[in-house]
Amino acid sequence: MFNRQRRVFGGARRFFSHKKDEMTSSHVPESQISRIYHYGSLVGSLGFGALGEGLRRATGSGGSGSMLLSEANLERMVRKLSQMRGAALKIGQLISFQDEKVIPPAIHQVLARLQSRANYMPKRQLEKVMQSSLGGDWRNMYKEFDEKPFAAASIGQVHRAVLKSGELVAVKVQYPGVANSIDSDLNTISLLLLGSRMLPEGMFLDKTIANARTELAWECDYTREGDGAKKFGEFLKDDEVFGVPKVYDEASTSQVLTMEFMPGVEVSKQKWSQEEANWIATNIMRLCLLEIAKFKCMQTDPNWANFLYSAPDKKLNLLDFGATRSYGDTFITNYIGCLRAAVKGDRQGVEDFSYKLGYLTGNESAAMKSAHVDSIMVLAEPFCAEGEYDFKQQTVSDRVRDNIGVMLRERLTPPPEETYGLHRKLSGVFLLCARMEAKVPCSRLFREIVGE
Repeated sequence: MFNRQRRVFGGARRFFSHKKDEMTSSHVPESQISRIYHYGSLVGSLGFGALGEGLRRATGSGGSGSMLLSEANLERMVRKLSQMRGAALKIGQLISFQDEKVIPPAIHQVLARLQSRANYMPKRQLEKVMQSSLGGDWRNMYKEFDEKPFAAASIGQVHRAVLKSGELVAVKVQYPGVANSIDSDLNTISLLLLGSRMLPEGMFLDKTIANARTELAWECDYTREGDGAKKFGEFLKDDEVFGVPKVYDEASTSQVLTMEFMPGVEVSKQKWSQEEANWIATNIMRLCLLEIAKFKCMQTDPNWANFLYSAPDKKLNLLDFGATRSYGDTFITNYIGCLRAAVKGDRQGVEDFSYKLGYLTGNESAAMKSAHVDSIMVLAEPFCAEGEYDFKQQTVSDRVRDNIGVMLRERLTPPPEETYGLHRKLSGVFLLCARMEAKVPCSRLFREIVGE
């Protein structure tokens, strides 16, 4: 059973997924003062690191490129952010879904290294969280409880356990201090990113920070996540493909979430046959369209580890509902209208709905309007193709990338708040289909679910 742990609850990994022997224990800074101190020490060490790199270059022994983003400083960032967890890793997740030609390569390198690191809280902190959440006799709820987690993430870590009634479960335990430090963490990170000019102008960092603030508050509320799982369980109760874990309320609180231990293999971790790849990708695309057009509710986390394929019963098991959100009728009506216009090749319709959605103000340059409409038309291409769309041959990403420069320079207003998570999820599904080299009947799915 233990050698299955990493595979069966992959969705708990916001940034990391590791075997037990690859993980290390480190204390999580809990108080706001402690966390501000640690961020401040990071800024100071980066400054001294840049100074040292400058001296090395002056003597001919240093490298090239940004002194702030030297190899030594990159390692300092990875080490400190791995220890801090929480907001730092959430911002990293949001930024990581930007194109590599938009974000400096060194920043992408930091994010990649963070994905290969895992820290979990020591036993003393684990015990403290469990006692404060479930009471001093919390161990009486479980027949077995593995104290070393099998997954560590930005918000919490996940343990294998068996309830007294015999059910195998995954217990998600939140890091102490993360929820209460969201605002101070994000304010500090914002100052660090703006002051260091690590990111390009035009990315609306303030809106990214605001989006992270909202999503972190959601994800730190495990009661809300449990409700999201129940909601999807109801949405998909008659679906033969998707499985949703049961929530055990009696062993769950806002900081501890006990859920059914789901079987399966992460869909991105294995080379599938063409038939399997097509089936998996088709159903994940189907779910994404259902979330938009039918449920008006989406689990917006694009992490591929949230989908587990269980071959014996041919099921796709869903994990991690912390980023679940609902959408208003007006937004969905206008968003679907924009998609339908793009699928029909109606550029004016796309522009009209873009005003209604808030993408455009009416004062944009002709180049900005054209780049925006072009991008939406390109994104709609898979849903226009007759028969199966071959994601192996797709050039959507490259052609959207061609417009990014113009949109970063000339966009007058940030995208609608609702689209931040929605587009990360949709982009994640497209990238997964491409990685799996899948052929998906996107046009048929669109007609059946969204309509013409």
